[in-house]
This record gives sequence, structure tokens and C-alpha cells, in this order.
Amino acid sequence: MADADGYLPIAEHGLIGDLRSVALVGTDGTIDWYCCPAFDSPSVFGSVLDARRGGSFELAAAVAARTKQFYFPDTNVLITRFFTGDGVGEVQDFMPVTGGSAEVERHRLIRRVLCVRGALPFRTRVAPRFDYGASAHTVRLVEGMAVFESEKLALSLTSTVPLECDGPDVRADFKLAEGESAVFALDQVGGEVNPRRCARTEAEEQFAATVTYWRRWLSASRYRGRWREMVHRSALTLKLLTYAPTGAIVAAPTTSLPEQLGGERNWDYRYVWVRDAAFCVYALLRLGFSDEAGAFMEFVTRHITPGDGKPSGPLQIMYGIDGRTDLSETELTHLEGHQGSAPVRVGNAAADQLQLDIYGALIDSVYLYDKWARPVSSDQWDDVCALVDWVCAHWDQPDEGVWETRGGRKNFLYSRLMCWVALERAIRMANRRGLPADLPRWQKARDTIYRRIHTRGWSARRRAFVQHEDGDVLDAAVLMMPLTKFIAPTDPKWLSTLDALTEDLVSDSLVYRYDPVASPDGLRGDEGTFSICSFWYVEALVQAGRLDEARLAFEKMLTYANHLGLFAEEISQTGEQQGNFPQAFTHLALISAAFTLDRALG
Repeated sequence: MADADGYLPIAEHGLIGDLRSVALVGTDGTIDWYCCPAFDSPSVFGSVLDARRGGSFELAAAVAARTKQFYFPDTNVLITRFFTGDGVGEVQDFMPVTGGSAEVERHRLIRRVLCVRGALPFRTRVAPRFDYGASAHTVRLVEGMAVFESEKLALSLTSTVPLECDGPDVRADFKLAEGESAVFALDQVGGEVNPRRCARTEAEEQFAATVTYWRRWLSASRYRGRWREMVHRSALTLKLLTYAPTGAIVAAPTTSLPEQLGGERNWDYRYVWVRDAAFCVYALLRLGFSDEAGAFMEFVTRHITPGDGKPSGPLQIMYGIDGRTDLSETELTHLEGHQGSAPVRVGNAAADQLQLDIYGALIDSVYLYDKWARPVSSDQWDDVCALVDWVCAHWDQPDEGVWETRGGRKNFLYSRLMCWVALERAIRMANRRGLPADLPRWQKARDTIYRRIHTRGWSARRRAFVQHEDGDVLDAAVLMMPLTKFIAPTDPKWLSTLDALTEDLVSDSLVYRYDPVASPDGLRGDEGTFSICSFWYVEALVQAGRLDEARLAFEKMLTYANHLGLFAEEISQTGEQQGNFPQAFTHLALISAAFTLDRALG
């Protein structure tokens, strides 16, 4: 339930979407986050970031009710049920996936209300607040439809029950008997898209078509292991985070959900992180979804890799979903933030950081795509060569590192590790396919990085590989060392590192990224355990042969998911979801850990 200030916890939400944008639906039936027409458009409903000024679409039983929420099996159609003394009702929320048809510009969001037992009164209030609540709008009723118009965006709301205006909002109170239903459909209108009613029959047809789409898509999955439900929910979530027009994959569909309530670690994640998206390609390929991997490869070729005047380095670490590079960061001071956790940020200044690890993630994804999906073209190979040549010349620079710290550049071990991955995977591709390459130069750089990590990335005092060269601070990012095949998972130096990480950074199977006191990151406040690191930890335990520990850690981690199997970025000290939600990074790591553990258990 919402707290006294009107906020539901982050975990009390489900996600629906149409491969262009998404909406968060609370367990109370309220849509409190929706950006239209795209992931990174200004919000229309944003009460998750400001309960008073953000705007929302409320739809619930008009009497006291218990609620439960679940996904229609094997789909991204969300059902919120209301249990009352007089009956049971449910709201079915979905966004039709219309492919390349003209209807795609409508960005339709449908809410079907059904009374399944007894009789039930319902109420709805639709209160859009355009441009993150900063732009005024008008509302008018036209032939039973409400049309909301702001300076840059217009939405129409069609309903099968009478609507009435209430200031800038519309509302309705209605009662349904068993077997009766009502339909609300929200459309973007303007240009060639005119307001159009959504009758019950059309809503039923689009419900069936949406269910069919998601089930057909998921049927391509090759996963048949022990954790099918969680793996497939993660796959469906990753698919929701893809932007169909360009093949982009966003890190998360929200901005500024706090990593710590009251803290300043609030960031905008509605962009394409090269690292996150490349890892997503790996997870999707393992499941058998090569089309999504191919679409992202096209995005990479079009917007990221050299060619058409683009430099071979340093690459920008993130891009807009349309490939744009300007992601200037601003604060929306008129919004109070989730549960008062300001600032609310739009854009992300980390786009200007130097993060050398992205080269390894990107080229590893190209390597896997070439191996498991389809061979890269000669032009794509030329791009890879240009990137690898840049890595050869620049791998030893200090950078901001994988965690995007704002405490100054350092010689991070993880950055060195992923530069090694970039070189090693490119060498493999060249050798396997007989492709032209400056192999002597690449091999020399690869071997130099390997020796550098073993000498300056190893702390004799800690008996462990550490966060940055010539230091003693531990960092969970080094869990990737055996996962990338840099070091044998049973190497004595690695086993000693794993023990040190377990002692210092692991709490009930949950893993902290690092200790911000020992390694200041330029930000105030603490953070929770980082969920991707917890799944990396599971994989590291599996590879080290500690299967009982790995399975227990994995099962424990699954208990921290929300009621729908969704994860945010972090887990708090009390087990609550923290940070942007849901996060692609976490779900792709879940998929990988499940595969690795399944295979080891036999």
C-alpha cells in the first residue's frame, strides 16, 4: 500500500510496454510512470517521482480491497486483482505491439476492468501532468472521449463508461456486476492519428493479439532448466526494454529512483549503455533470440562503431535510443523525488566519462553474435579492427571505471580486464575465420595487459585482486575475471580473491560493489547491495566448484525479487528494491547465472 505521502515502494509495481515506451502499474492499480511516445520522452504520469505534481492514472475498486498482481502467463500483460467483501474484480493492463503499422504512432495503452465475482464499484481519475509536470494542459470532452492537450503532446482517453471533467483531470465512478466489463484506452493523437473509440470488442481483440504476440515471441526460448519461470520473466523484461525502431536496449525505463532513500544517487537510466546492452545481447543469444541481437548490432554499426566520420575512440559510454550523443544532465527542481529523494535528474553527465571497459563488452558481444547468430560483415570487421587498434594504443589510461564513480580517474583493474577481453575476442575471431588483422600487435598488447593485471592488480597484503592498481580496496567487478576466462576459476590466486570478496563484500549472498568509505566515489550517502554482482557471485562459485553454496546463494537471491519476479538495481539493508526499476543489468545476469548453475548441476 502507498505510504502516508502517497508513494508505493519501488517493488510494488509491474511493467507493461509496446517496445517503444513502458508504464509502471502499482499494486493499487495506479499508473504512476509513463513517458510518451518513447522511453526517454518527458513523463505524462510521473507520481512515482512526485505524488502531488507528477500525474497519475488511478483505477481501482472504490471500496476497501486486498490486491494481488500477476502476469497473464508467458506474456507482458499485467493483471491487478481487487478482493472485497462484495466481490472480486481485476484490471488488465497492456500496450498492443503493433509492429510497423500506422497504429504504432497511437501508442495505445489499454486498461480493461472486469468484475469476475459478485458486484463491485470502481473509480478512476486520469490526471496527466505533461513534460514532467512542468507544462499546463487543457481538457475537453468530445463525443464521450476526453482530449488532453499540452503545447507539445496531445492524448485522448476513450471510455465505455461516462467521463466527467474535474479541473485539469477526468474522473468516473461506475459499478460492474459479475461478467460485466469496462474499457479505458489512452492514445497519443495529432497529425495523422485521430482520436478513435475503443469498444469492448476491439479491446478483447487487442488483448488476444497482445497475448499471442508475447507467447509467440517467448516460444523461441531454448531454456528448459530448473528456473524457467524466473528466466523467462527476465527475458520478457529485457524485451520490454528494447526500442524497436532502432534496436536500442535501455538500461532501465525510469529515472531518479533512489539508490538510497534521501540520498543523491539518483540517475537517469533511459539510455543505451554500451556495456549493459552488449551484455544483454549475450543473455538473449543464450536463450535463442538472435533477432534482438541482430537489431542491436545494427544500432552499433549505425551509431557507435567507426565509419561515417565517427572516431574509433574513445567511444561514448551511452547513447540516446535514437543514437544521439547529447545527453546533457539537468535537475528538475520542481519535483520532490521518490519519497522526497531529490534530486530528480534528466540526462546523464556520465556520458562524458572515459570507461575503457565498454570496449571489451562491445567486442565480446560482436564475437558471440558472429559465433552463435550470423557472421559479421567485412565492413563490421573493419570497424572491429579500428576499435581494437585504438585499445592497443590507449588501454593503459586511467578512467572512471565500470561504476561511473565521480571521484576521479584511476587505473581500475576491471577496465584493464575488459581491454584484455576486447583483444582476446578479436584475436579469436580473426583466427577462426581467417580475417585480416595485425595479430602480432594485438597479441603483444593482450599479453602485456595480462602481466600488468597479475603484477599491479594483485595485492599481496589482501591476497586478492583489487579495485585499482597498486591498491588494497576490494571490488566486486573482479568477479568477472573467471567469467571472461581471464583466469582459471580454480587458480589459487582467484580462490583467495573469492574468499576475500566473500568476507568483505557479501551479506547473506548479496554483494556490495565496493566500500565507498575505503574507496571514495565522490558522492554522499550509502548504497545497497548491487544485484548484478550477486548473480556474478553465483557464477563464480559455480565455476570454483562450490555448487552447494552457489545454489543456495541463487535461491536466496530469487527471494529478493518482487512479487512479479522483477529486480531493481540494488537491494537495501532491509531487503527492499532500490534504484531504477526494473534494471536490464540485473535480469541479464540472472539469466546467465541460471544457465551456468543448471549446466553444472546436470
